[in-house]
Amino acid sequence: MYVYLNDRLVPVSDAKVSVFDHGFLYGDGVFETMRVYDGVVFMLNEHLYRLYRSASMIRLDISFDPDFIKKAIYETLYANKLRNAYVRVTVSRGYGSVGLDTELCKEPTFVVIAEEFKEYPESYYRGGVKVIVAKTRRNHKDALNPQIKSINFLNNILAKIEAKEKGAYEAIMLNSEGRVAEGTISNVFFVKEAGAIRESPLLCTPSKDAGILDGITRGIAINLAERDSIMVNEGSFTPEDLYSALEVFLTNTTMEIIPVCQVDNVRYSVGSVTKLLHEAYRKVVKDYVTSNKLSSLKGRR
Repeated sequence: MYVYLNDRLVPVSDAKVSVFDHGFLYGDGVFETMRVYDGVVFMLNEHLYRLYRSASMIRLDISFDPDFIKKAIYETLYANKLRNAYVRVTVSRGYGSVGLDTELCKEPTFVVIAEEFKEYPESYYRGGVKVIVAKTRRNHKDALNPQIKSINFLNNILAKIEAKEKGAYEAIMLNSEGRVAEGTISNVFFVKEAGAIRESPLLCTPSKDAGILDGITRGIAINLAERDSIMVNEGSFTPEDLYSALEVFLTNTTMEIIPVCQVDNVRYSVGSVTKLLHEAYRKVVKDYVTSNKLSSLKGRR
């Protein structure tokens, strides 16, 4: 297995980062996770935009351009002979003396890891996954802006521990006001039934004001719903709103759109909206991969 470290590919046994790296010492850095379908990195430009945005927000200067990162990602995939893969790009503050002053670090540490993607069990998509509402609250958005995809994940890890202790797949975290924010690695959606005012179901998801990361898959799901005339409400919601929902599902880059069968003690069926959006999402992926393969072939001529 090969890893891209700083400016070159190295065998994983040689992929070493200093114990003085501020990513290790302080969790000072940013990352992006991507999924590769048939040799094509899905939504690569969008992920790199968010990587640079996160870096900018913590005053971390990524000293190379997006084309360099794209090349590094594909070289890592080719070196490991991967066509369906999970890719993680990490940029830390880099090597420096002990201390919080960012000027102690002269250049960032850059890492690309690519591994074979292991498909989620089909039963997750047929029957859904169990979720809890965690006691661990999401970091306050004014303390740590959730638009920063930071490598410091302790807040999320504590909530994930809660989920595992209760036999759940994922934990939904509330913000400091007790409103639904997001999962430890996912965004949350739920469907409310049609009523006297509206004839069709309403798709709800916490807004960015709730203190969430604006997930790329989340954005695609919202666009697909609106395209198919499903009303979307990005708002502020309580756990009770979740408990009274018809359907609940989660989104992220690797799991795509995955249904929830249970939140705490409340059970749900895998509903029509969840199925519709997952099928539509799969088509978006297929079209994206086809289009980018064709573009790549044209570029070689």
